[in-house]
Amino acid sequence: MVMKTNTTHTTNTTNTTHAHTVGAAGTVVAENPRLDFAKAAPKVFRALIGFDAAAREGLDPALVELIQIRSSHLNHCAYCLHMHTNDARKAGESEDRLHMVAVWREARHFFTPREQAALALTEAVTRVADAGVPDDVYAEAAAHFDDQELAHVLALIFTINTWNRVALSTAKAAGTDSR
Repeated sequence: MVMKTNTTHTTNTTNTTHAHTVGAAGTVVAENPRLDFAKAAPKVFRALIGFDAAAREGLDPALVELIQIRSSHLNHCAYCLHMHTNDARKAGESEDRLHMVAVWREARHFFTPREQAALALTEAVTRVADAGVPDDVYAEAAAHFDDQELAHVLALIFTINTWNRVALSTAKAAGTDSR
């Protein structure tokens, strides 16, 4: 967590202003020079929130966080990874499982077969450009989720990938969410 002080420094380089705040222990934290997506496109932002909420309906909250954490790993989204690991902890997720999400295939005993199927599907959909969604991965997920649940798992994967892209595109800094 970065604690801000009231000290702000501004530098001007090639007609671009960058503000920096001196945080805890004298570290310099660059303030985000990119747009605030929620303010710039509030209707789109609210639609994403609605899509996200609808996707979660009927899914186990622990599974929701595992999917969001794994996708955020794959997309290198520190902002979302920080947010969802904290949300998972608040929901009672163990540190052991949180540490194993990135290497779940090597630590399968930490995850149920249903969670493993969801994590494999998360990886395939998140990396869809690499090889599509292989039939065996889809079939394994379909064996663990009924059609409605599977549709919600897919929708959740879509939403976290969208949120990752919003956070990465707008240079959201990990640890700055207000939740």
